[in-house]
Amino acid sequence: MIQLAINGAAGRMGRRLIALGSEDAQLNLICAAEHANHPDVGKDSGVLAGISSLNLPITGELQSESAVVIDFSSPEGAAVATKFCAENQVALVMASTGLSEQTIDAIKVAAEKIPVCWSPNMSLAVNLTMKLVQTAASALKNHASGVDVEILETHHRYKADSPSGTALKFGDVVTQAMGELNATHGREGAVGQRPRNEIGYHAIRSGDDPGQHTILFGMLGEKIELTVAASNRDCYALGALEAAKFIADKPPGLYTMNDVLGL
Repeated sequence: MIQLAINGAAGRMGRRLIALGSEDAQLNLICAAEHANHPDVGKDSGVLAGISSLNLPITGELQSESAVVIDFSSPEGAAVATKFCAENQVALVMASTGLSEQTIDAIKVAAEKIPVCWSPNMSLAVNLTMKLVQTAASALKNHASGVDVEILETHHRYKADSPSGTALKFGDVVTQAMGELNATHGREGAVGQRPRNEIGYHAIRSGDDPGQHTILFGMLGEKIELTVAASNRDCYALGALEAAKFIADKPPGLYTMNDVLGL
């Protein structure tokens, strides 16, 4: 069994990782970590996750006995997890978004020593949609009338970063296929005619929506819309758990969900 630790265990995603990970016969959940001053430190992680007691309290630090750490915490928590895994030779699944450039650089350096699976979104459907977006962008880049690319995303009211890391990744996929595009985040006022070399991002925050992304390719007389939506958070948690099982025995390197899914 794979010795698993979850960083950010008291958060919404952390609780689902505990609930689903504790049921996976290939995984042994040995650590549920939060920052040391979190009010849930000391509470039973299973009870906190809405399942029966696991006799595994939320702790204020990660454990070096872990084989894999899944980080679904915060930009600050991600930096701590990256440093811990690099120093203790522990594989890392990095699922937190809104990371600083310093943490991103640290992840890349860590991948020289340990296996790291880093993706802004752990969902199977999202990663398949990224492939579809790549195909569409490549096919449309020389369209006679030009192509206007807009990315719309919706998340729950509690999400701290905007636009989402997944929306930005969709944008990266588009620009890699079509060439560099200038990013615009929303529009207001008399902004004039839409530039041809622009990609627009629009972030909606509403209720408890677990995540929706639409990539719009607009042309004269027709358009293509690719939409992927989650109905609950389990798709992200299950993807992260699959990533943990995938990288547990891999050599050092930087992996993505494409590697996990064989895309």
